[in-house]
Order: sequence, then structure tokens, then C-alpha cells
Amino acid sequence: MEASRLAADGVPDAEKAFFVADLSAVYRQHQRWKHCLPDIEPFYAVKCNPDPYVLRLLAGLGTGFDCASNGEISQVLGIGAVDPSRIIFANPCKATSFIRGAQKAGVEMMTFDNADELYKIKRVYPGAKLVLRILTDDSKSLCRLGLKFGAPLVAVRGLLEKAKELDLDVVGVSFHVGSGCFDSNAFADAVMRARTAFDVGKEVGYAFKLLDVGGGFEDNNFERTAGVLRRAINEYFIDRRELGIRIIAEPGRFYVSKAFNLAANVIARRAPLDDGTEQDMDGMEEDQPRVMYYINDGVYGAFNCILFDHQVVHPYVLSLDGSFHVPAGSRTLKSSVWGPTCDSIDCVCANAELPATLAVGDWLGFDNMGAYTICAASRFNGFDVSKVVYTVGGGSDGREVKAVLGSFARATRGY
Repeated sequence: MEASRLAADGVPDAEKAFFVADLSAVYRQHQRWKHCLPDIEPFYAVKCNPDPYVLRLLAGLGTGFDCASNGEISQVLGIGAVDPSRIIFANPCKATSFIRGAQKAGVEMMTFDNADELYKIKRVYPGAKLVLRILTDDSKSLCRLGLKFGAPLVAVRGLLEKAKELDLDVVGVSFHVGSGCFDSNAFADAVMRARTAFDVGKEVGYAFKLLDVGGGFEDNNFERTAGVLRRAINEYFIDRRELGIRIIAEPGRFYVSKAFNLAANVIARRAPLDDGTEQDMDGMEEDQPRVMYYINDGVYGAFNCILFDHQVVHPYVLSLDGSFHVPAGSRTLKSSVWGPTCDSIDCVCANAELPATLAVGDWLGFDNMGAYTICAASRFNGFDVSKVVYTVGGGSDGREVKAVLGSFARATRGY
């Protein structure tokens, strides 16, 4: 509605796309985590969505943070009232300058999975608290991180012996079953492998006190995954309380995916002319949609999740001809939706059923746009990154969010 008023007044770029972030959705996910996994401390994966209000809310709720770079560490510490002990530098292959930067920032916990990393750490930060990242089966995940990170079990003894030789403090074991894991049983297998690494560590002379179960938690199977994880921990780490083992995790998309939705404006349309002839649509196959819509965000912006995160998005109509009401039973057409750049790979949705009356100036909505979207958006072709509008929703959740943010703001005065 505001965009329509601004456009009528001739304001440039009045119809630009925007996110709506419901911070109460983040709060509800945190409550869900505490209910299902009360003994596992969440360290939010900042890379997933480094939104400043999300970070402030989670900091106020007492979570830790999984950071992968000096920039992320600086951002988390920069919001104030977050002690460096609440950060794990969970990047197994770091630049020497980044290790030195973590030391200056007071961040002690960091991961490794190779001998060269041990030599670097010994040289510049010998007092670090090291966490050995092991390789797990991530074949059922959207993003297979094992292709890049993780020490196979056969290499664990050699790495720990080398760490012992260098007099480095290895405090525990971590794993990551892959981002977007749809096979809950992958966590059970990973916990079993972690137990093996713990036992090897004991034989080498370490008494590990930390188990990091990583990320990969999905919204739609979270309860099942949490149950599998609890049972595996009870089976393989039945002595965890006796030994004083702390368990943490690195959830990312679980917290923010559903909290962000995107509104995009239809800025152009290619379709059959009214007289029954068609515009030039060379290059299109016969079985492709004959109506093409162009919106003002695309795969170089918020929809980079399609290329990098293997996501499939589903557009729906937000407003039609100035109205939020879409008549039931409206005729639809097979359509495709494209981003605003001049690159032909900028396809948001190759096949969608949209109302036949959808036209330039109407708005489309996209749900579940909070994970790995804004964080990787670029300004290719000179297009701006979509802005975020915040809400805390209504009811008791909204009041709790306001209270947490207010309390955190008071705690950070002076930072």
C-alpha cells in the first residue's frame, strides 16, 4: 500500500522488493529448541543470516554464536554484552591472520581438521581451546560440507598425537552432518563416530569436555531429529554428566528460515498480445510457460539460495490490481518468474501457476526466505539488496521479544 502511494507520487524505486522479518518466529524456534534439546546449548550459525536484530535477540536469549571469520566475530562482539566465551570459531581452515585476530578478540574455542592448522595455531595462538572436527556421512543433506571439511576417523589418532606433541589443548570433538539434513539418523551415526574420537583422545592423553553436534537441523523434522539425537547421546555418552561433558550445537536455518518472507513487485511481463498473436519469444521451448513475469529481486540477490542452497521457491500473489483479495477460482496460466538482471540464469521459478490477470505493478510473496538469502546477496547489475522491515508479531510472543530486546539494549549501554 505504501509502495503504491509512493509510486503515485513519482518517488524513484518506490516499488522495490523488501523482506518482512517476524522476530517472534525466531523466539518461538528458540523455545522449541529448549523444549526438545534442553541439554544442548545452541550456538547460532551467523553465516546463515547475520541480521543485526536476530543477533541481538539471540544474544538476549543467551545463545552462543558459531562464527566462521574475523568479520563475523567482530559483528557479534560489536553488538555488545556478548562475552568471547560464547563464540566458537568453527572454521577448520583459517588464515593465520584470522587465528591471530581471534586471539586479540579473546575467542579461545576454534576447530581444526588437519595437521597444518595445528602448526599455525601453535605458532600464533598456542593457548587456544581446540575442537577436532571429524568427518560424518552427509549424503542426505542439501549442502555436503564433508566434501570440504572433516577428518576421517582413521586420521584422528595421528592428528591428536601431533596436537599432543605440540602441547596444544584439544578440548573436544565436533561434527556437521551437512546443512539442511533430512535424514535424522545421520545424527546418530555422527554421535557414534564422535564417541570413537573421544575414546582415541583418552588413549592419547586427552580428557575431552566438549561435544559439538554441529548444524543441519531442519524445521519440518526437528522433533524427530531431536529424539534421535537425544537417544544417541544417551547411548554413546551415558557418562557425560559424570565426566562433565558440555554439549553444544550450531543451528542456523532452523532459527531464521521461516522468520523472513519476501515481497517482490512485478516490474515487467511478456505474454501473448490481446489480438491473439505473440510477442517475440525466441529461444523458448514449446513446453515452457508462455507468460514470463519479471520481478525486482532475483538469483543475484535474495534468491541466490536457489543456486547456492538448492532451494525451490513457490511464488504466491500478495496483491492483484491494488487489492489483497484474490478471487477464489480465478483462471491461472502456466508462468515463469525471472529476476531483474540481464543474465539469463536469473530464473526464480521456471514453472508456476499464477492468475491470468496478474500484471505489472502487482506483488508476489515468497515464504521461508530467512536462511542463506540476504547474507549472500550481491549488487550485480547495480540492483540494491532488498531491505528488511521488522515486526514482533502479536500476543505473548511479541511481548517477550520486546522485553528481551529492551533488556539487551539496557545491558549494552556504554558499548
